[in-house]
Amino acid sequence: MTEFTRLAAFATAAVALAGCSGEGSPVTQESAEPEDAPRGSYAIDSETGETSARHTDTDGTTTTLRSGEKVPVALPAGFSLYPGATVTNNTRVEQADGLLVLLNFESAAMPEDIARFYRTQAEAAGIEVGTSLQSGPMTMIGGESADGTSFSFTATRKGEVTQAQLSVGRGLE
Repeated sequence: MTEFTRLAAFATAAVALAGCSGEGSPVTQESAEPEDAPRGSYAIDSETGETSARHTDTDGTTTTLRSGEKVPVALPAGFSLYPGATVTNNTRVEQADGLLVLLNFESAAMPEDIARFYRTQAEAAGIEVGTSLQSGPMTMIGGESADGTSFSFTATRKGEVTQAQLSVGRGLE
C-alpha cells in the first residue's frame, strides 16, 4: 500500500468516525497492538464535532489529522480563504514535512470568480494549472508544481450559494 493510499484511508476513517460521536465528553480511542505494530488514536469533541487523529507507522512516521468546521484555516504559503467565504469543514493532515489541507466552504460569489482567485494564487505559488473543466453549474481546476505540490479546486452553484472545495497538498505520496 502506498503512503498516499494509507494516508487517504486513515483520513477517510477518521472523518467517518466523526459522525459516530454522541452527547457528552470527547470520545478517545487508543490502539492496543503489539509494540512493533502501527499505533493510532483519535478523539471526537462532542461539543464542536472536531475530529483529531494520530497514527504512527511501524517505521516511526507519525501522521496527524484535524477535521471540523472550527479547525483554524492555515493554508500553505500563497493561498488564502476566498474573501467573505464561510468555512463548512477544514481537514488538515500533517506527516513529517508533508501537508494536505482540504477546505470546504460556501460563498455568494460565482464559481468562475472563485476559480479565477485560486488559479491566480496557484500560479503565483509555481503550480501549473493543467486541468480546467466547466460543466453546467460545476467548475474545476487543478495542477501540480515542480516540487510536487498538488492543487485542486471544485465549485458548484446551488441556488444563490456556491459550494466549494480547495485541496492543497505536498510531500504525502
